[in-house]
Amino acid sequence: MLPAPRLAGPLTNGVPRSPAPAVTAAPDKPRADACTYLPDLCAPMAVLGVVLLAELLAITLTLARHNHWGSFFADLGSTSVVLQWLALTSAAVLCGLRSRLARLPLQQGSALAFAAVLVNILLVSEALYWIGYLVAPGVATDAWLPPDHGFFAARNLAVGSLITGGLLRYFYVSEQWQKNVQREAQARIHALQARIRPHFLFNSMNTIASLTRSNPAAAEQAVEDLADLFRASLADTRQRITLADELEITRVYERMERQRLGGRLEVRWDLDALPQDALLPSLSLQPLLENAVYHGIERLTGPGVVTVTGARDGGTLSIAISNPVPEASGAFAGDRPGHQMALDNIRERLALAFGDAADLGIESAPGLFRVTLRFPYQPSPQ
Repeated sequence: MLPAPRLAGPLTNGVPRSPAPAVTAAPDKPRADACTYLPDLCAPMAVLGVVLLAELLAITLTLARHNHWGSFFADLGSTSVVLQWLALTSAAVLCGLRSRLARLPLQQGSALAFAAVLVNILLVSEALYWIGYLVAPGVATDAWLPPDHGFFAARNLAVGSLITGGLLRYFYVSEQWQKNVQREAQARIHALQARIRPHFLFNSMNTIASLTRSNPAAAEQAVEDLADLFRASLADTRQRITLADELEITRVYERMERQRLGGRLEVRWDLDALPQDALLPSLSLQPLLENAVYHGIERLTGPGVVTVTGARDGGTLSIAISNPVPEASGAFAGDRPGHQMALDNIRERLALAFGDAADLGIESAPGLFRVTLRFPYQPSPQ
């Protein structure tokens, strides 16, 4: 059995406990009203999207100008050249200004982005117009390069302003929608965690109450462990914590239960194959160990062993918690409330954190119940 580590905390009985790790300053966050909605238009997929959108617009404009196939493809080629240059250079301008725009207020950043695109359209239009006359002056009467110099620039500016305004609005609405989805997911995670905390709080208080008269020293130790659990769960407001931190919380809970159950409980840990910096939702393992004790070990007439094993398959990590159950009770102790709530709780938080890449599997056999937690390996950035 691995030793149960201690969480950092204050003085206990005059003996200083391990100092808490130093809290590093969080990196500067952009202001709440900053212009941060522009995507990275330098990314390969974004460039491909710009090219496809410009070509689709070229086909649409060419179809709107012609009612026969005579000069359709020649006009389409000329229009595509103009629009591709305008679209790609405008995307490059926005890509270059993206970091600067993120430091500006929303309205100022949006106005600067809009003005920068229009200036780029004007400059590129001028360059294309004079290149067209110098290289092929005979095509000056074509639809894409009219003889009226001012009309050519004004037309490109008008079309560009309409498209740019629509795209900026689309990017802003899309970013707001993604933020709302993230806020809702965070709120659901906090609400689900809040439902778990009273579950182990009540059991912990019962443990302390049962030890108060029979073993005051063990009761004091249980109070300290309960304080450690609350310090760990309340001090860390991140959605996910490292596997090492989660195991520390779980082993503190194990120590509390061993104080209450004595020799009836044994937990065997085999997690050497797992990276300790893997991220997972907080309070994912502790409720599973609690279920193994509450619905398995407590209902046995004799001692029982809970095994916690870990495995890694490429980029997927799995942790299996197995516990014995009374033969007569079938798969698991269904007569005790709360078992399925914890499983559904963890399953939903896994889905919020990892989507379809994570799951919580349940296996039952006569005298045995096993829960397997699978999630992708995402190392901690720290």
